[in-house]
Amino acid sequence: MSMLNKGNKFEDQRGIIRFNNDFDASEVKRIYMIENSQIDFVRGWQGHAIEQRWFSCIKGSFRVAVIHVDDFENPSSDLVTEYYDLRDDTLDFLHIKAGCITAIKALEKDSKLLVLADYGLGEIKDEYRFPLNHFNIKL
Repeated sequence: MSMLNKGNKFEDQRGIIRFNNDFDASEVKRIYMIENSQIDFVRGWQGHAIEQRWFSCIKGSFRVAVIHVDDFENPSSDLVTEYYDLRDDTLDFLHIKAGCITAIKALEKDSKLLVLADYGLGEIKDEYRFPLNHFNIKL
């Protein structure tokens, strides 16, 4: 099952509507936005054993590296990395399931990534961070 929920767009003489009629936001409790200060900066590795996230690019473009982890206390450094490119042309949502670690890189200046989370801030302690060089990355 793909982690990417594809959106779409409709355009006519009135303008453009970007939509994702298949996205179910019923689990969302919190929303925030990420804007990297520079396009050569990689934000990561960060993950959650319990929490879920949904990412949608609302301006510019991002590359997201995702690793599925079984052991957050001592993850192997050679786990398989999946890569997803998110653009602002359609309202795609990348579902980052519980048990995943991500690294995020803006591909264009002034890019903005909308993030939805299924737990409120401070509701549980479920944040794991790893040095950028801990996993293989090709962002």
